[in-house]
Amino acid sequence: MAEVESKQQRQQQYRTQVKRRGSCIEMAIGGGGEDGVAGNDVTLIFVYGTLKRGFYNHRLIDDLMRPRHAVYLGPHTTVQPFPLVCGPHGIPYLINLPGCGHRVLGELYSVSSGHARSRLDDLEGVHQGHYERLPIVVVDGGERVVEVEAYFAHRGFGEALWKRCGEEGLSEFSVEMGQKYVRREDRPPHSNFIGDIHKFISEAN
Repeated sequence: MAEVESKQQRQQQYRTQVKRRGSCIEMAIGGGGEDGVAGNDVTLIFVYGTLKRGFYNHRLIDDLMRPRHAVYLGPHTTVQPFPLVCGPHGIPYLINLPGCGHRVLGELYSVSSGHARSRLDDLEGVHQGHYERLPIVVVDGGERVVEVEAYFAHRGFGEALWKRCGEEGLSEFSVEMGQKYVRREDRPPHSNFIGDIHKFISEAN
């Protein structure tokens, strides 16, 4: 019970901190204009793992950037600490436990809320219970604070994964970690995302 209360308190403190920032939070909408996303209906997405530049799944964002369905907005860091861990197949997960772990370094993109966001949701398995796209607050090097969204480990296994990893998080998904990422086509033939997660969680440390 105390553990549940502690989690709720951390989440409430995070929501309160975001609310207090009020007018300091800017929605950096990049829609329209020569350098922005085509159209005005956009979503700001913070990426921290294999979608970053130089990593395997960034090829999807590259595809989206060519027709201006996505625009790179630079490096950003989470305002609050969050757990960032690696699970089976070297897959990185941000876990929705604000106040735990470290402030996480990643990249911010403005993407079209229709086509581009749908393709990212498909990659992250949002409708299959792999990840959840949730609000998060990040800051750039100039201390401009922005409320955006990021893909978190699904709540069905996120906290258990954090415990399985010894509650030791990362501040960045590095190039070395990216080299350990196993592409879907290279995983065992009968590999199942959810099954692999639960097997990993149940294994002894």
